[in-house]
Amino acid sequence: MVEPSPNIAPHPDIAALAPLLGTWRGRGRGEYPTIESFDYVEEITFGHLGRPFLTYKQRTKAGADGRPLHAETGYLRSPAPGRVELILAHPTGITEICEGTITETVDGIRLELNSTNIGLSESAKPVTAVGRSFHVTGDTIEYTLRMAAVGESLQHHLAATLQRG
Repeated sequence: MVEPSPNIAPHPDIAALAPLLGTWRGRGRGEYPTIESFDYVEEITFGHLGRPFLTYKQRTKAGADGRPLHAETGYLRSPAPGRVELILAHPTGITEICEGTITETVDGIRLELNSTNIGLSESAKPVTAVGRSFHVTGDTIEYTLRMAAVGESLQHHLAATLQRG
């Protein structure tokens, strides 16, 4: 992925996404019926290239010992006012397309996304649906991720609070 340049102004079509720009770090907690609950440390970077999309890069590490857990990379688009699309690739053989809404709130923005397409390589775990919620308030992002996988219905999987900087 091309690295974003801080000297390029964001494209006007993604002005509503500007509060996401930057690098965010924090802690989260994961749970799912098929695994033991866990704490993690996360870093997400939203950047831009002057085109009508944001770049997205995410990395997590285990909270207990710092070992790598997960990564995602992709793009966030706003094809029409109030609409967003998140296009992601996971190194576990999964691709994810989520679509939804962006809403301005009194204190920031809220994104509500649900998967419209999940691609799986032959060796990937069977994930059938994903939902993501982001709430940005100043220099804080709170998010949750819902997942349907390995025979389980769509349900809570991750929650984190990240700070910009």
